[in-house]
Amino acid sequence: MQLTSARKWIVAGVAAGVLAASSVIAQQQQAPARGNHDWAPKVAAGKHHSLAATLDTVQWGWLDPKEKPRLTVDSGDTVSIETMMHSHDKVQPGMTIEQAVDLRKANPGGGPHSMTGPIYVNGAEPGDVLEVRILRIEPKPWAVNFNLPGKDFPTIGALASEMPDGYIKFFPIDLEKRTVEFKPGITIDLQPFPGTLAVGIDPDDPSPRKGGVKDDKMAPVSTLRPWKNGSNMDINELQEGSTLYVPVFLKGGLIWMGDSHCRQGNGEVNLTALECSYKDIRIQPIVRKDMKLNWPFVETRTHWIAVGLNEDLNVAMTNAVREAVDWLSTQKFVPMSRYEAYGLVSMVGDCRVSQIVDVRKGVHCMIPKSIFTNLPRT
Repeated sequence: MQLTSARKWIVAGVAAGVLAASSVIAQQQQAPARGNHDWAPKVAAGKHHSLAATLDTVQWGWLDPKEKPRLTVDSGDTVSIETMMHSHDKVQPGMTIEQAVDLRKANPGGGPHSMTGPIYVNGAEPGDVLEVRILRIEPKPWAVNFNLPGKDFPTIGALASEMPDGYIKFFPIDLEKRTVEFKPGITIDLQPFPGTLAVGIDPDDPSPRKGGVKDDKMAPVSTLRPWKNGSNMDINELQEGSTLYVPVFLKGGLIWMGDSHCRQGNGEVNLTALECSYKDIRIQPIVRKDMKLNWPFVETRTHWIAVGLNEDLNVAMTNAVREAVDWLSTQKFVPMSRYEAYGLVSMVGDCRVSQIVDVRKGVHCMIPKSIFTNLPRT
């Protein structure tokens, strides 16, 4: 009897496994095409443009509002943007951690990020919102991850005090499979997204300015800190098929793209993600004069995502929760009070630490669309 019973359990287990596998395969077969925005209102695509990454079109570590636009587009146009590796492409396979440290010190106050842009969007004015749809991301063939030596950079990285030495490792990317072998036995699938996607600076950003300037609100701002204009948010949900809504502070919006990631865990705990560069990140910027935002907001096929930023992680959490509650209490799908919204965020909101390594830390709270039973669906 025991043997027969065991056999029944095995048969049942195998059957369940087959059904589960079939379900997964079916879901995969039904999955939307990469970069598909069929969940969003249709917007007619205008002209297509390309912006290559060169030393003329890429700035290292600073967002300078006085930089002339490298490309001008209309709302609804699409743009293929090339990006460079960090430090004006000076980070290359074979470099040592000592050389990485030297590059970090070579741009005092600035970020390591190579930023392609700016892109001027006709019609974008201060007070508007830019809706930036991320349509497609095609990485270049290698990536890197490193931590700086904790003995020299004691505040950079969650375990800096436990990691006195720096460490750097380069990875070839299998572009066909879109994977990286971390080491034999561990394979990572790519989930690329821009770590730093910014519009022109907020003149009231309290960040330090280039050269220590204190009396010029239009002085360049470092790419190190995320802020109301987006910048170094490191939100790993900004993949193909997602949309960033960001308030406009300067005429033309002025879009910058860089800090390309091929995979990143929430927290980005050792300082870097699977850092890479893109042959093409294709976006569609749309000027929204019908929206008002104080902070960036992200939307995907499955979630609405509120963003909170602050040097204190606890305050960043509070800010993200407040943004989520404010959004829910003003949305029109199912009207609710702020008290109801507060409770709903507590019940279904998934608040995640975006990153802890960019001086100004980030939390993003994800609200699932699936709970809205009468949500219009395309």
